[in-house]
Amino acid sequence: MAKYYLGVDGGGTNCRIRLANEKLETLADAAGGRSNLQIEGGEPAYRSITEGTKEVFQKAGIDIAEAANTAACFGMAGGRLPSAREAFEKRAWPFKAVKVYDDIDIARAGAHGGADGAVIIVGTGSAALAQVDGQRHQAGGWGFHIGDQMSGAILGRELVRRTVEAADGLATGSPLTDAVREKLGGSTDAVMDWSFPKDPRGAMPATAGAPSTLLGRAPAEYGSLVPLFFDYFEKGDPVAKDLMELQLSEIDKYVAWFKARGATRMAAVGGFGTRLYPLMTARYGDFIVRPVDEPLHGAVILAKQNFPD
Repeated sequence: MAKYYLGVDGGGTNCRIRLANEKLETLADAAGGRSNLQIEGGEPAYRSITEGTKEVFQKAGIDIAEAANTAACFGMAGGRLPSAREAFEKRAWPFKAVKVYDDIDIARAGAHGGADGAVIIVGTGSAALAQVDGQRHQAGGWGFHIGDQMSGAILGRELVRRTVEAADGLATGSPLTDAVREKLGGSTDAVMDWSFPKDPRGAMPATAGAPSTLLGRAPAEYGSLVPLFFDYFEKGDPVAKDLMELQLSEIDKYVAWFKARGATRMAAVGGFGTRLYPLMTARYGDFIVRPVDEPLHGAVILAKQNFPD
């Protein structure tokens, strides 16, 4: 039987690591660098977790040799593809056993204390997962260009689009669209220029791939408009209200999808999702629950569920 359980919440910019005892009581936490499995074949993630493991054992005052008596579970950004997870599991780890999940799995486990239930991640990106009678159901999480319908990035992009449509007289504007236009340069021309950032490498030959000017702003830059959106929504801005209804209509699809698969409760995680709780509770009633715990502890829970002895 494992003496300790280690969980990892691996994100695109950093990772968090937790060591717990047999009762899943936290002994120590540590942090590491970027941990997306799609970055450099997972090499930065491997380094981050390896170094973070040494740190967390040191913080707990436990000899690193006890890693051999530790069951580990990693919830990793970029872990949707089974091949990426399997390859990462096969690396040289010091642990008794290792299981690698997509990051949404540890969000679900944390949100429902390891029990059945549904979760949506609503942040810069978005995704959905339910476990019903032990069976896993996943949807979304396909990225900004082809998915992420519930995300702050998509809402931000729609807000910028509505801003330029209002300036052209194709849609009704509001103080919110005025504020967005001012924030992005003060004119429609400036907004368009903002949407196509300059590639610092300069002109690139065709063989080098598409320059960033053809790809446009990153999702996080659109998502950064969400706080401004909320400021005006709380003032009753009509465009903000329209876009909030659009946002909730996307969540409607996932709620219906979850219920069709037998889910009886749903939690939300992510900065944007957390702010939507009052509206979701009013709209969906007791189907909406608050998370029991954070994704990092969900990884610890899954470590014990996967390796009980």
